[in-house]
Amino acid sequence: MATDHWRTGGGVGVDNAFAARHDAGFGAEIMGANKFGPPGWQDDPDWRGWWGEEPPFHTPTYVLTHRPRPPLEMAGGTTFHFLDASPTEALAVAREAAGDLDVRLGGGATVVRDFVAAGLVDHLHLVVVPIVLGRGTRLWDGLEALEDSFDVESVSSPSGVTHLTLTRRHAS
Repeated sequence: MATDHWRTGGGVGVDNAFAARHDAGFGAEIMGANKFGPPGWQDDPDWRGWWGEEPPFHTPTYVLTHRPRPPLEMAGGTTFHFLDASPTEALAVAREAAGDLDVRLGGGATVVRDFVAAGLVDHLHLVVVPIVLGRGTRLWDGLEALEDSFDVESVSSPSGVTHLTLTRRHAS
């Protein structure tokens, strides 16, 4: 999204308000292998991610993969750690690294679905863009009745993007 948060001179509306929350309060990130690189990146020992030498995470970032490799230190405070772990195990490692801060779950769809299904997500922000990028992965499969345990809100923006937020209801 062309927002001022990501690029000076970008938009300052609702998309920018959501983008500005991207960095606030996070001490670690978890992402799936396909967010880190295209299919086959595990076979390229020189692959360092999509973002160049200074990725935007600035935290320990845990990449879930069945083919772990040594950590990759990048500029700006991002170190990629490659884990073959269940959602529960990965979250425990990331929570320890995050200290008193939250852990951001960066995606993709399979990772998000697995963490939600395991009951490990308290707040979820999805950006729905009206573009088809291929076949994709179905996020909601197996997650029926989320509205029973999450408050669901949606906000549409003039850019055509819809921001969908789910916040876990806590037992009272």
